[in-house]
Amino acid sequence: MSLIPVEEAFRRIVGDAAPIGDTETLPLGEAFGRVLARDLPAGRSQPGFDASAMDGYALRSEDIGYKPEPLRIVGESAAGRAFEGRCDTGDCVRIFTGAPMPDGADAVLIQENAERLADGRLLPRTGVKVGQHVRRAGIDFQAGDILVPARGILTAGRIALAASGSHPTLDVVRRPRVAILATGDELVPPGAPVGPSQIVASNSFGIAGLVRAAGGEPLDYGIAPDAAETIGRLVDRAVAERVDILVTIGGASVGDHDLIGPVFASRGVALDFWKLAMRPGKPLMAGRLGPLRLLGLPGNPASSMVTATLFLQPLVRALLGLVATIPYREGILGADMVANDERADFIRATIGDSTAVVPIVSPFGRQDSSLLSVFARADALLLREPHAPAAKAGEPCRFIVLG
Repeated sequence: MSLIPVEEAFRRIVGDAAPIGDTETLPLGEAFGRVLARDLPAGRSQPGFDASAMDGYALRSEDIGYKPEPLRIVGESAAGRAFEGRCDTGDCVRIFTGAPMPDGADAVLIQENAERLADGRLLPRTGVKVGQHVRRAGIDFQAGDILVPARGILTAGRIALAASGSHPTLDVVRRPRVAILATGDELVPPGAPVGPSQIVASNSFGIAGLVRAAGGEPLDYGIAPDAAETIGRLVDRAVAERVDILVTIGGASVGDHDLIGPVFASRGVALDFWKLAMRPGKPLMAGRLGPLRLLGLPGNPASSMVTATLFLQPLVRALLGLVATIPYREGILGADMVANDERADFIRATIGDSTAVVPIVSPFGRQDSSLLSVFARADALLLREPHAPAAKAGEPCRFIVLG
């Protein structure tokens, strides 16, 4: 089987992913980071009244012309305590920021431009225009305006906006449920005794973090030994529990102990086994079992994390109805690079100055796919295209930011 380009694998895994239709209603305070299920209209106008933008005096602008005369102070308007009378000719009302404008007043004279006289009247020291320092009703938004569009991520600002629009609860898209299953006789959980031929299972925890970062809900299916019957039961469990994605880690190659392919096939999975034209992460398995999507990741830590970054995270976003792409950025090489072979190389690297318009991206010297410590220190994946010629430091490059 020939090596499949990264872009083709991405299209097959993510391209036909339809957004989840299931929704749930959450209290406003629990909705941060979730995806809004439908357009959110404003339930009121903001502000709901003409309000002062400054501390000062509400008045009729025509009362202070070329030669201002003293005005009578007839009351006070504060936030939450409006002046209930009327501002007539020759009157003014002491007003504070956010307070409702009194009837009859059309402008605010800021307090720095006014003098309180000994007899209690106010002497304006400058004129004002109609509407000066006044926030008109509905200037922020009006009742019925769409505050947040459907499938928008609920950021801190959007949560505050929804509250201002008088929404105590929000309808959000259900998180995609991602079951994560590590496989292999050699694996033991963190904290357990480690035998002479065993290693500590770590990939599941990193994959769970990537799922959460993409907006999904990770489900820990634990560690399965190299036994087809056990792995098959866990596939059946994923179907019964109606998870959206089953991710297996390890066993995705074609060795005698690589059982994921045969188990998937025994369950009737419509399966593509791909040898991807990429490094790390050449063995990758993907398929469908009814609505369940299955993704078999390689077992080496860097291979597992890189393939999850490239394929699993966009798949989760696609199921949420979000834009799902491989988020390449433009950068500058921080070191010389040798010519590449037929596989796309995703090199663990660091970003020199993340605030730079075009940042410098420098690769680590060690790139073995088993080196989790290198991946943990990386904040970027530097892309070397298939058959890329040798390149010098300072030349352009493409990279992916690791979160």
